[in-house]
Amino acid sequence: MEIRQLNYFIAVAEERHFGRAAKRLHMAQPPLSQQIRQLEEQLGVRLLDRTTRRVDLTAAGEVLLERGRRIINEIEGLKADVYQVGQGATGVLRVGFSGSATYGVMPGIVRRAKEAMPGLSLTLHGEMLTPAMEAGLREHTLDAALLRPPVAFPEIEYRTVAREPLVLALPAGSPLGGDRPVAVHELQEHGFVVYPPESVLHRTVADLCRRSGFQPRIAQVAGETSTLLSFVAAGGGVAVVPASVRAFQLEDVVYCEIEDAPEIELAVAWRREDRSVLLHNFLDLVLADRPAP
Repeated sequence: MEIRQLNYFIAVAEERHFGRAAKRLHMAQPPLSQQIRQLEEQLGVRLLDRTTRRVDLTAAGEVLLERGRRIINEIEGLKADVYQVGQGATGVLRVGFSGSATYGVMPGIVRRAKEAMPGLSLTLHGEMLTPAMEAGLREHTLDAALLRPPVAFPEIEYRTVAREPLVLALPAGSPLGGDRPVAVHELQEHGFVVYPPESVLHRTVADLCRRSGFQPRIAQVAGETSTLLSFVAAGGGVAVVPASVRAFQLEDVVYCEIEDAPEIELAVAWRREDRSVLLHNFLDLVLADRPAP
């Protein structure tokens, strides 16, 4: 039984008349009658009771009509789904992102993706460090990542999506708090709450302190931005974080600017070899508002 024959049968069964069914199908009546007879022969049952005035369904015909409609609807849905996937309009993407991106670009990306790509389902993996995201891309457990460059592997391509200055997170009541920017050398006597050593931000903070003539004294290490700020709130030290983290308002944490603060980049990364239309539609959306080089 062919899909074409099933469509012919449904038309005849719904119209209860070969002439009207042929007109609906834009074909002549004799070929239509021949196709229905062939279908009955293939199935080994009579599907229709024919008279000169009308066509009635047999019990077997009733079953075929009911099931046939469902099959045709499924096929039409399948065709639409396959087309949508092929056009990169629907599917699942696994996206990793850094903890600080949670408070910066990620909400906007998720919102724009929902509006522009309603068929896209994002599986999000947050609070990841750059090395872990690189590993996820190389091991095909991530499709894209919002990470802090540089990237160590040539098979991973990336583009900058945001640049932001670093700011200082302080315990409320700290003498460094206030309206004026804090010079890095003023932090020499303070303990630092930092990201793990493999983090790009950890290396950035260490370089920043060395350029000011001292080695940072590490008081606490935290892998997640929320945990890092909790240590700051508890008086465990100061932290240098991207400016977007200020969106995370935690009691007993205040933020202030750093004098001559360097900027840090956030980039979207993916496997250079990945030609998925869905992925590249998502990348176009992420990169639409990226800063000028």
